[in-house]
Amino acid sequence: MKLAYTAYDNQGQAVAGTIDGSDVMAATEALRSKGLYVAEIVESATRVEKVTTKRRLSSRGGKKTRNLTMFTRHLSVLIGSGSQLTEALGALERQAKQGPWRSAIADLNARVEEGAALSEAMEANSEYFDPVYRSLIAAGESSGHLVEMLDRLAALKQKQLRIRNSVVGALIYPVILVFISIAIFSLLMIFVVPRFSTLFETLGVPLPASTQTLVGISEVMRSYWWALAIAPAAALLAAIVFLRMPNAKRLCDTMTLKLPCVGSIVKGLITARIIYLLGVLMEGHVKVLEALQLVRRAAGNVHYAELVAKAQKHVEEGELLSLSFSDAHLISPCVHAAIQSGEQSGQLDRLLLSIAGFLDDENETTLRSLTSIIEPTILVIMGVLVGLIAISMFLPLFDLTSMTQGGV
Repeated sequence: MKLAYTAYDNQGQAVAGTIDGSDVMAATEALRSKGLYVAEIVESATRVEKVTTKRRLSSRGGKKTRNLTMFTRHLSVLIGSGSQLTEALGALERQAKQGPWRSAIADLNARVEEGAALSEAMEANSEYFDPVYRSLIAAGESSGHLVEMLDRLAALKQKQLRIRNSVVGALIYPVILVFISIAIFSLLMIFVVPRFSTLFETLGVPLPASTQTLVGISEVMRSYWWALAIAPAAALLAAIVFLRMPNAKRLCDTMTLKLPCVGSIVKGLITARIIYLLGVLMEGHVKVLEALQLVRRAAGNVHYAELVAKAQKHVEEGELLSLSFSDAHLISPCVHAAIQSGEQSGQLDRLLLSIAGFLDDENETTLRSLTSIIEPTILVIMGVLVGLIAISMFLPLFDLTSMTQGGV
């Protein structure tokens, strides 16, 4: 019977793995004889089922990419320095923090110890290791160049992490400014404007049109604050329902590509991703059709996935790959021309990686430029709104002063 266990050694370090035993008691005694204090021991299948949901939740977002990048880099260094695969995996397991990611590495190690190939063990942990990753590992194992393939994968994951951080870093400050602007406007309308409104009613001052408009908005916001509070939640719920509709993804992808400024950035990011993935897979000696299939699944946009599917069809029919990348609406003409040159020179994989590097540099420059424009624009809009509110509130007071002076 194969049993999965979690135990602690004499130094108090958590240890996870699998052990063969006739029953739980026998396995527990065997672990105690090794100086381990058992915290949990269950059948291996039960253990996998138990942690699957938790792993899926923890495998989303930037933390997953960061963990996978460090894992790949360290595994490459350990194997390259002469460590056995199981020894390297064991060291990485001990290094990882307690949680689903550490359990995934423990499962990898257990499966490799049982005789499974690393790519096969990763397939059982597909929530962390995507098809592109597993295909490159399989290619490295079959060719005997696993270390070189791990180096390529580490560079790939590092690149993905850098791009993600660039996008998040470019968006976070403008988003914060927008939220601050909304908060300031709401506070002024709910707490400041009503005080002036009461003052104007007491003095009986005639109100200009701009002041009347602000007072009306303030009254609506104070009377229906509950509607304003639940509006974001309702909008989020409506968006979730919409995205579950059959054609929602196609519509969203189409609208995203057609947005001014944003559309060109999204096109550049997706183009760089598919070009780089295709280059890495071809450089790793993955078959072209298999590489295109993997790139299509990782495209992230319906229109680009259809573009890659068209490329698959052309390659199957013996035509050139560049024919499918001639759509100027999705792929820039210079990228298409570069792919043509790569096919003619027989250096397509290297040229694809070179193009992807150029596109990434261009995308980062565009993101920085766009951010440098958005930030002052938001600040100017914020200042104009606050200024308009201030002027509208003080205009009646100025009129009152003028009337008083005229009466004197």
